[in-house]
Amino acid sequence: MPPMLDVSDEVRAEIGDEEADRLLTGETAPASYDCTSCRTPGDPRQERTSTVLFIGDETAVLAFAHAGCLPSQTVKVTEEQLQGAVKSIAGDTVDLEPQQAVLGVTSGLVLISGELHPALVVEPTAPIARPGTTTAGDDFLPLLLEQGFLPVSDLSAVPPVLHGWSVLLAMGQLHAVLQPSPGDGRPVAWWQAHQPLQVTDGWRAAAGKHQQVLMFAAPVGSIGRQPREDLLRDALDKAAAGGRLVAAALPLAGT
Repeated sequence: MPPMLDVSDEVRAEIGDEEADRLLTGETAPASYDCTSCRTPGDPRQERTSTVLFIGDETAVLAFAHAGCLPSQTVKVTEEQLQGAVKSIAGDTVDLEPQQAVLGVTSGLVLISGELHPALVVEPTAPIARPGTTTAGDDFLPLLLEQGFLPVSDLSAVPPVLHGWSVLLAMGQLHAVLQPSPGDGRPVAWWQAHQPLQVTDGWRAAAGKHQQVLMFAAPVGSIGRQPREDLLRDALDKAAAGGRLVAAALPLAGT
């Protein structure tokens, strides 16, 4: 049984008819994959799957995504971003550098003191090493603490605003989390979506009301992909109680 792969005309034009046909017949299609968008497992023989081709300055990498997450397409990236995409697809340990970290980002509404707040929950897919080190370990939370994020022991209060950081929302879609550049302080992408992420109307309305987004971050294995907001809240509460959660309120950039 051939895989249920979607190969768009633009992807076919880049990889050629022969390679496209080999994918569609299953000759070179993967038996399973981690979706390049939501980072959860996929099976091209059980569900519709999109081919996504990341094209750098000199090289290109073919990735796979659930058809419900992304359509088949080509994505132009810099060579530096492409290396981040390669590490993301491979699930390797990476440095916490803009556009290179393997970060899973989930949006949801979090109830604090009787009011709903828009939140982003960030969890890497592998331990994060401190840039320049080769030793094993996970420095994700210490690196964020150095940037001004604060430990959270429970979700009873809104975390303080972290000035200089912001969440870029444009045309109602989530594009990036921005941080100040070490050199001139201008915003640079700490995390950037390969494809703008859709958020719910309720999330967007809450972001517009508060003009800020709460960002929670936890080490790999702390939260997981939760299908419902109540389960996400339970996972956040457990991570906070276990000393594995940091947070900050980030001003909203864009509309």
